[in-house]
Amino acid sequence: MRLNKYISHNTKYSRRDADKLIEAGEVTMNKKPLMDFGYDVQEDDHIYVKGKAIKVSTELTIIAYNKPKGVLVTKKDDRDRTTIYHKLPGKFRHFVPVGRLDYASEGLLLLTDDVEVATALMESGLDRTYNLKIDKPITNEMIEAMKEGLVLDDARAGAHEKSKIYGMEFAPFAHFETRSEGKNFTKLRVTITEGKNRELRRFFAHFDAKVLDLKRISFGGIDLNNLPENKTRYFSRREYDDVHKFMKRRRANAYAKAKSEANQENQIKENKVKEHKQQKEKTFKHKE
Repeated sequence: MRLNKYISHNTKYSRRDADKLIEAGEVTMNKKPLMDFGYDVQEDDHIYVKGKAIKVSTELTIIAYNKPKGVLVTKKDDRDRTTIYHKLPGKFRHFVPVGRLDYASEGLLLLTDDVEVATALMESGLDRTYNLKIDKPITNEMIEAMKEGLVLDDARAGAHEKSKIYGMEFAPFAHFETRSEGKNFTKLRVTITEGKNRELRRFFAHFDAKVLDLKRISFGGIDLNNLPENKTRYFSRREYDDVHKFMKRRRANAYAKAKSEANQENQIKENKVKEHKQQKEKTFKHKE
């Protein structure tokens, strides 16, 4: 893991803070300043910040948090806006969020002290379910796109003004239903299997519909239920068991994929050696 990311995930410091500490020579390894920003921290490395050893927890802890609107999912904001780490108890300051909810969105956010688990959950195709409200009646075009998926060369509508992501491909929704509707609004419950940047806001903006409210109520079978706003809860034993099973499958799949790729590379090398040998034999026979 890159040095600044390692510091950010295991301490109270943001990545920006970590960069400044590295630059100032406050980050050390083997009693020597570690000033290589691109250094890849290994499992047996002992990293110190301001003379204090960074402790990496070996036990997995995951919490569910009901994020309020008007709070950023980041460690530090350059405009000094409120972040989840201003709201969360100090003991969760080093926890990593599983994906993000934007400033105007609310609801279920998972956080963990295990970077591998956070990354695995973020990259997974697990269901994410949202309650949302748009500012117009639902149309047949929206329904068709939710069923079939959508590819946009320009998906900037609905995005943050500073976003550098233009085009976007939207997979078919896993599920959607209309909860209520009126002349100037529709309330929906939708389930998607990806967590792309402002995915739902961009999707509906393509149809000139603005998302007025967006609340995540479930992620990978973990439900928000009646957890109060701005409160946290630890995972239950069943939920931990599900995560451990998920990680076991993921690691097994990754191992199988790596082994298959290695076998393919070896086969290619063997074929090249065989072809080279056959070519030499042909050349030798031709000379005879």
